[in-house]
This record gives sequence, C-alpha cells and structure tokens, in this order.
Amino acid sequence: MPTVTLKPGHVRPVWSGHPWIFAQAIARIEGGAIAGDEVTVVDPQGNVLGRGLYTPGSAIPVRLYTRSDAPVDAALFRRRIEQAVAHRRDLGLPSRAQGHETDAYRLVHAEGDHLPGVIVDIFGDVAAVQLGTIGAKRREGVIFDALQATLAPKAILDRTPSAAARMEGFTPGSGVVRGDPTVDRLRFTERGLRYTIPFSLGQKTGFYLDQRPLRARVEQLAHGARVLDLYSFVGTFAMAAARGGAREVVAIDESAVALEIAAECARENGLFERISFTRDDARKAVARASKEPFDLVICDPPKLAATRAMKEGALPAYRALAAAACRATRPGGVLIMCSCSGAVGLDDLTRALALGARDARMQATVFDRHYQGADHPVPAAFPEGLYLKSLIARIETL
Repeated sequence: MPTVTLKPGHVRPVWSGHPWIFAQAIARIEGGAIAGDEVTVVDPQGNVLGRGLYTPGSAIPVRLYTRSDAPVDAALFRRRIEQAVAHRRDLGLPSRAQGHETDAYRLVHAEGDHLPGVIVDIFGDVAAVQLGTIGAKRREGVIFDALQATLAPKAILDRTPSAAARMEGFTPGSGVVRGDPTVDRLRFTERGLRYTIPFSLGQKTGFYLDQRPLRARVEQLAHGARVLDLYSFVGTFAMAAARGGAREVVAIDESAVALEIAAECARENGLFERISFTRDDARKAVARASKEPFDLVICDPPKLAATRAMKEGALPAYRALAAAACRATRPGGVLIMCSCSGAVGLDDLTRALALGARDARMQATVFDRHYQGADHPVPAAFPEGLYLKSLIARIETL
C-alpha cells in the first residue's frame, strides 16, 4: 500500500476531520502510487490518519475516505450509499406528501456523504452520476453496482463534466451507462411540480436540486408581487412564484433551449399563462427593469468564481450585479441575491450586496439567508463544502 506522509504543522486540519490532503502538506509519497490508487495517509511519526484515493499533479492529491486503516473497497461504497439512502429517508426524501411530492433529490453529496469525488442525483427512476476524480472513475463499476443493488434505478446516467475529467486525466462516460438505453430525458416531481428535462440540456446532473429550500421561500414571498427571475434556466423560481400567487412573473435567460423547456414545464403545471419567458442577457434585462422596478427580484447567476484565483475578479462583478438588481427592485421590495461559487463566502456576498446597494443609492437590509438543501450535507470540518449561499434583503432608498 503506498504511503503519503504529511509535513509537521499540517496534521491538525486532517485530524479534525478535513477530507482533503493539499499538495503543500505532503512531505513524501512512498510505494509507487499511480493515478487513482488507494493510499494510506500518516503523520510525521507514522500514525495512520486514514486512507484515500490519489490524484498525482493535483492541488488536492488525496481525498480521504476513511479515518482509520480500513480499506476503500466495494463494501465501503455499498455501505456509504446505503447510509446515504437512510439519511435522505430521515429528511423525508423521497416525499409523497400531498402538494409537496418530491422524487428528485441528491442522494450522494461527495464529501458530505463520505464519498469524495462522487455525486449522485435521483430523478424519479433515473440516477445521474458525476465522477469528479480519477479514483472514483477507476471504481465506477463498483459505484454503479452499489446503486443498482440499493435502488434498482431504471437507468444510470453519467453526467461527469468533461472539464473536471480532463483535469483528473480521464475520459468521462456519457449518457446511459447502465439500464434502459432508450431513456433520453429526466421525468420527476419536486414540491408537487412536474418536470421533464431532456438530457441534451447539459447542465451537470440535469437540474439544480440545491435550491429547493429557496424555491419554497420564493413561493411564500411572491403572493401579489411583480416578480423578475434573472438567470431563470428552466424556470423553477418563476413557477414557484406563479404558484405562490404572483400577479406577474418575468423569467429571463440567454438559452433558448432552457426557456423552451421552462415553458413546457410551466404548461404541464398549468402555470404557462402566468409567466412571461424572455430570451435576453440578464445584465441588460435587469438594467432595463430599473425603469419599472419589480416587487421581488431573484438574481441567481452562474458561477462567477470557479476557483480561489478567480475570486478577486468576481467580487466586482457581484457588486455591479447587485447594484443593477437593487435598481430593478422597487423601494420596499425584496431582492434575492445568490452565489454558487464556493470561493465566494457569505461575508463576501454580503459585502458585494451592501456596496452594490450603495452604488445604486439604496440600502439593503438582509432578513433571511439560505444555503444548499439538507440533501447536500457539509462536514463540520469542511467549510469548502458550503458553496451555495443566498441573501434575502429588503431594498430601500437612502
């Protein structure tokens, strides 16, 4: 078994429960480890800290799977997936509650379920998988076997992003890798709303499950309001607002395909007549909206800082977007500002909102905060796992 020895001064985060071994923490690697190998991690005195999977040349060469000298084998994957199923059931997922029926949820959230590099989303009878490391890729058969044995899905879909696979040095799978090869779309229900999403849409596992709690909050806030949904994608916030009793909903996205799917989903749920779907650049649309501000503005942009190195460049962009969104919100109205960039913390987003509001000669008072849903758990020792954050603020003139 190859061994990774840590430098003095780099043990405490790992001992405390952080699952990543950073390159700068490693003193030496012995035993001829190659990409995807299982390795034992030890402190400078040789005490075992756990076992993980190895990615050479990465800023994070090892991701830990165990906190002892226990093997990372098929039994471990099966056991962790079974535990993930049990944890979701404890959360009420899937749900058959009337009006809140939900059969779409994250089953495995990588480090949050002690399976680094593995994401599994469930959409009805389909499991969509992302394999984010070469170690997970080398064990894909074991992972797929465990999913079939535990859930018996109609199909297992590989949605590993090609960029992530390139960084890890492997070629990702594509489409249905187990089960019915004729499956070509996701059909599922979330909070009683029905969705049909073709595989061709191409957004990660197929749908942003992490914003479920915020969609429910939007539904509460929308009654009687004029609502602007920026970066709408397949219209989930727009439909939540319409079902919540909004008197007008405008959904903006640049993707014609996403808007077409959004319109079909709205039609299927009897909400099409209550939503205006518009293809436009969200930044231009929000600037124009300042002429006739909305009661509720939802601003959930794509990731602006994919890495820590991109953070400094992203913060002015968040500030500018916040300023424009504040101008598009009527005095006394509500702005929801989101960031899915793990490198941008809650304090960073809050400061960007404060400064953007000041640039717009307005002030923002935050009265609620949201994070990714409970099916996206985060180890207490792993702050990097809390990637999604949303601020709900009252916007007023100075």
